[in-house]
This record gives sequence, structure tokens and C-alpha cells, in this order.
Amino acid sequence: MGRRFVTHFVLDFLLLAAVSAPAEVIHLKNGRTIWADHIRENGPRVEYDLGDNSYAIPKASVEKIETGGLPPEYASSAATKQDVPVFVPPDKVKNEAEVSGTLVKDGRVDSDALAAIEQQGNPARTAAAYFYAGKYEFEHGNLNKSRTYFDTALRFDGQNPTILNYYASLLVRTGNARDAVSYAQKAVQAAPDSPDTLAVLGYTQYAADHNKEAIRAWKQSLQIRPDSNIQALLDKAERDAKTEADFSQRETNHFTLRYEGNQTSESFRRELMATLESQYDDLVRELGTAPRSSIPVVLYTGQGFFDVTQAPSWTGAVNDGKLRIPVESLSSVNSELARVLKHELAHSFINQLSGGRCPQWLHEGIAQALEPKSLSSNGRRLAQLYAAQKEIPFNMLETSFMQFSSMEAVLAYDESLAAVHYIDETYGRGDLRRILQRLAEGSSTEAALRSTIHSDYGHLQIEVGKYLVDMYGN
Repeated sequence: MGRRFVTHFVLDFLLLAAVSAPAEVIHLKNGRTIWADHIRENGPRVEYDLGDNSYAIPKASVEKIETGGLPPEYASSAATKQDVPVFVPPDKVKNEAEVSGTLVKDGRVDSDALAAIEQQGNPARTAAAYFYAGKYEFEHGNLNKSRTYFDTALRFDGQNPTILNYYASLLVRTGNARDAVSYAQKAVQAAPDSPDTLAVLGYTQYAADHNKEAIRAWKQSLQIRPDSNIQALLDKAERDAKTEADFSQRETNHFTLRYEGNQTSESFRRELMATLESQYDDLVRELGTAPRSSIPVVLYTGQGFFDVTQAPSWTGAVNDGKLRIPVESLSSVNSELARVLKHELAHSFINQLSGGRCPQWLHEGIAQALEPKSLSSNGRRLAQLYAAQKEIPFNMLETSFMQFSSMEAVLAYDESLAAVHYIDETYGRGDLRRILQRLAEGSSTEAALRSTIHSDYGHLQIEVGKYLVDMYGN
């Protein structure tokens, strides 16, 4: 379904919420506009409310503020978050074609066929067989099985650049970016003139928070072979490097903090990192796992946050592998900032549990629930929307919300939170964890739901609607 269909849902939601009163709009100097329920100036910031959420932007980025009028039928920011994509090296290995036809039967890797090839005593052929099995599982999202097969392939051919490339990419997917760098470096040593080995090296270095090294590797890759995807990654890394050129750095047990010189006080930084460490411990207890690597945290005190992330103006923070937090004019960790920090940190835990395969609605729903956030102020309006069958279908909420306008985003986040509250209160936190684990094992979202709470999207949509009516009326 297209964006106009989504906008139709949002407009119905706004009507049900009685948002027919004149709205307020912020015109930004970069040409964007923000429609809001209420706008207020607070020192160097402009603050605005959308439903139950409050946001703030630097006053220096505002051209003018207007009141009156109704929100436009279609108001969407063109900016989207640019995450590091799942990188899949295109190469094959020698002997792969010979063995590939015999290794997969009825959609499964045939372990007997693998064992038979290994018994032939040909190391190159055996490596190719296990590589093909690993690649098959990798492409089908079965990352644990994939790693086992790649481990065996490297045991038989530890210098093969293609196997090393895939293994490095898998390590990044499973939260082991720092370990991945050494495998990518071995691939480059084995094939120094390959644009693919250089691209994967840059991918692992960027994921491990080594921006300068990633920029160098991607530039070398592009010199050998132009590639629009690698160019986009290079552009993002260079924006990072430019913005953070004069940033200082410090480390704690689980985080690496970068910040802009003396723009924040030492006491504020200590308080912020203590808050994150405490929240980290809370999330370990709540979710039963932890990210495997240190988490980068970047504090922005000006326009740099939007310059780097290219995020829409309604965004309060971003986790794209790094926690990117705008903190202009803040001198202490207030309750709002603490919620933002825990929300963004939760995304790192969810990525770890799901192997990077969690749909956006579940990502955002769990992160909001862990803040914790309530639906109390918007629940009745959302119940009315569900009763009128005007909600956004979950399959339209599987990818990033960054393409949404401010109004669309409010609805997307509220629906996500409602679904997670329903699952948590009906089945328990354990089933939420099991859904994420099924996703990590390669299940589709609906298959993961069916195997835990016995629901597909259609049934879940109905049950969430009933839950909202029971909780908030219609």
C-alpha cells in the first residue's frame, strides 16, 4: 500500500482525536516544516508537542513560527535514516558450482551430503561445500547455523577472501563488529585489489566505530569500481568525521562517549554516563542478554545531529549502531532525557537478541515499553481508530519510520507500543524475548508470532483492537 493510503489513516486518526482546531507550524531554515499541537520557545530551543510526545530543536535552525490552519493532507520529510545496510559479498568460491546442486534438499542443508564431501579428503572442495551451506543459511537469516558452517569452511581454507568476507559480514550482523575487522583484514591481505574485500573491510571498520579507517577502505574500493551503495556509506562516514573532527572521547565499562569539547560540562557527562550504565544493567536484567561490543555514544550540541543523521526534524535521537543524542542547552539528565537514553539503548539490546532482524514496529514498541512509556493519553483515540478499522496494518510498519511525517510517526509509534503492551500483558515478557530469538534463528515475523503467541498479523491486529477497547473504551 502507498503513502497516500497511510495518510488517509492518519487523517482519520486526527479527526477521531478531535484535532480539528487550528494547528501550529515551525518553518525551518533548511526548508522543512513541522506541524505540531503546541509550540513554545524555551531559551535557545523551540519545543513542540505531538500527541503524548515532546520534542526540541535549536532555535537557530528556525526561520519562523505560524499559528492557525489545518495540517496539510500530505506532509512528509524527505530525509531518511541511513543505517549501514546488510552487506552481502557477491563473489563465489572455486568448486562451489560443483557441490551446490547436492547440498540443499527440501529447503534444508543436507548434513549427510556435507559429510560425504568431507570424507573425500579434498580440502578445497570441502571448504566450498561448507561455504555454500553457510551462505545458504546466511541468506535465509539462520545466522547461528551459518556461523557453524563458515567456521568449518575456514578450517579447510582459512585464507579464502570470499569466505572471510562472508564471515566478517556475519560477525557484524551478530554484534561482533570488532572481531569482524581482523577477518576482513585477512581478506584484503589475500586479495588486496578486490573492491569487495575493501568494501567489507570498510563495512566492519565503520560498524566497529573506526570511521577514518572505513573512509580510507571505501575510497580504495571506489577507485577500483564505482558503486552507489558504497558511495552512500562513504558520504555518511565523511559527515561523521567532519562533525566529530574536534570531539573529545572517554570510555566506561560498556560505552565510548564522544562529545564536542567544552560544550557540555564534565558533571553532566558523568551523570549521563552513570545513567547509561545503570540503564544497561536494567536492560540486562529485563532482557537476559547484552550487546557484545562497547556502544558508541555521540553527544551533539547543535545542528550537527541533523547534518550527520539526515533524520527528519521530529526525531529526538537515533541509534544506527551509535547512540546519537542531541543535548543542546541541557545541563543535567532530566526525566525526558533519561527516557530517550533508555529507549535508544534498548534498540542495541533488541538488535542483539534478534540478530538484527527485528521489524520496526516491534523494535519501537519494545523500546517504548522499556522506557517505560504508557498509552494512557492516546489509548482512547487509538481504540477509536481500531474500532473504525482505520489503523495502519503491521506489515506497513516493518521498515524504518524515518520516512513518515510528524503526524504519521505519532500513529506508528502508538500502534507499536499498543501491540507490545498487548503481547507483554497477555503472554508475558518471556514470549517477547522468544519472538526475538525466533527472528534471530531465521523465522519471518509472522512465523515467529505464530510459534509463540499463535498469531499472524491479521489476528494480532484484531486482538490489539480488542485490548485497546478493553483498556480504554471506544
